[in-house]
Amino acid sequence: MRFLKKAQTSYLADPDVKRMLAAKKGDRNAFDDLMRKYYPRILNFAYRLSGNRQLAEDLTQDVFMKVYKSAPRYRAQSKFQTWLYTIAKNTCFNELRRKRWQMVSLDEPVDANAGELRKELPDPGADPATEFLQKEKENQVWSAINDLPENQRMAVILRRYENFSYAEIAATLAVTDKAVKSLLSRAKVNLKNKLAGSVDPD
Repeated sequence: MRFLKKAQTSYLADPDVKRMLAAKKGDRNAFDDLMRKYYPRILNFAYRLSGNRQLAEDLTQDVFMKVYKSAPRYRAQSKFQTWLYTIAKNTCFNELRRKRWQMVSLDEPVDANAGELRKELPDPGADPATEFLQKEKENQVWSAINDLPENQRMAVILRRYENFSYAEIAATLAVTDKAVKSLLSRAKVNLKNKLAGSVDPD
């Protein structure tokens, strides 16, 4: 119990934890602030996992509905971002397992309140042929990422596209830092094998 209280205290410096604690007390503005900050990120995260625009929007709404409903039971036991992405990860994977969705073309933009989101931004100076080849490479990479085992895929997305630290990935996946390094190492080998001769996964 003493350790739990100490852990809760250590996360109170996180401004988003403070907002969530305020939301727990009924502060709707605090919850709205969190939505404005994280909605585009979770939408893009869900789109990276599913490759389906409508599904990503539905999943994102589901994630924030769960956050809102869980507010009365919220406890500051991790960074808010870690807690939120854990909910997002579970929500997305549960739905993908249920519907067995597959990744589709990844050059379709996703509209969010904060603007258009893409997997990778195109080079405005590139000629059409170069841009086409770049999109083809991106699709090959994402197809390979989609074929990875779930934890490897999640580790790659969180590290490469969400800029999570090893510790943050470990907390989100409920594994050790060492396990995260192992997941990323195995994922890199798998991606190199799948993309051999066509794309450098780095």
